[in-house]
Amino acid sequence: MSDISARDHIERRRAFRSPTDEAPLARRGLILFALFAIAILVFAPVIAVFSEALAKGWQAAISSLNSRDGLAAIRLTLTVAAIAVPLNAVFGIAAAWLITKFDFRGKAFLITLIDLPFSVSPVVAGLCIVLLFGANTAIGSWLVAHNFPLVFALPGIILATVFVTFPFVARELIPVMIEQGRAEEEAALTLGASGWRVFFTVTLPNIRWALLYGVLLCNARAMGEFGAVAVVSGKIRGQTTTMPIMIEMFYNEYLSVAAFSMAGLLAFLALLTLILKSWLESRHSAGLAATRRGP
Repeated sequence: MSDISARDHIERRRAFRSPTDEAPLARRGLILFALFAIAILVFAPVIAVFSEALAKGWQAAISSLNSRDGLAAIRLTLTVAAIAVPLNAVFGIAAAWLITKFDFRGKAFLITLIDLPFSVSPVVAGLCIVLLFGANTAIGSWLVAHNFPLVFALPGIILATVFVTFPFVARELIPVMIEQGRAEEEAALTLGASGWRVFFTVTLPNIRWALLYGVLLCNARAMGEFGAVAVVSGKIRGQTTTMPIMIEMFYNEYLSVAAFSMAGLLAFLALLTLILKSWLESRHSAGLAATRRGP
């Protein structure tokens, strides 16, 4: 009797299927569809870029990157990212600190403003910068008169990049800091620690991995930005052309090897960022789990 009841119990468990479990055929079908979509939308373009870049050999690809325009675009892209990413890190930390550590009216509106660059087209953002700081405006003419032009110069490119990439650091830090609460900071303050000491010894160690994660995403977006930078830069060859803009210019001039070589370098930098992000997630998954949840 015990054997029969145990067999019935096993058969009953096999017959029962949780409503959240998919049938094996459906599960395999979804996996195959996802792999097919990734292959078409991700792997195929990347393979095409590198194959076109190396169509005439490594020497031709490297020579195109070593050209005057190519080196200027690479230097400008790295310079803009090196300035914009630390600025966004500082702004993101300050915004996350203000939102999570203080209660004030208009907090929800401030969070909406932080998310604004996600919803505004980068081209519109660049156009707004031109309309505000162009040479024909009062502010822009004053800046030009004092030898500090904003539009069609490096400061304008940095400003456009900072605006487009501003939410990344803040949106990674806010959920983490909300989950951690204020207890540790308040305890440190009651023990006599100053505000800066509390930040560097308590807050910053708790958010360091989320901060690094946000910085990586911000850096990838900063190097690949095209729309806002294209409007603000004026596309002055050798002066205000970043790597994405230079790719477009090479391609329009039918310099396919140069265009795809530059695109391959930009894709390599993006893949390097992705590898670092994946390593960060696997190494510190517990500390980054809160970044997957909204505030």
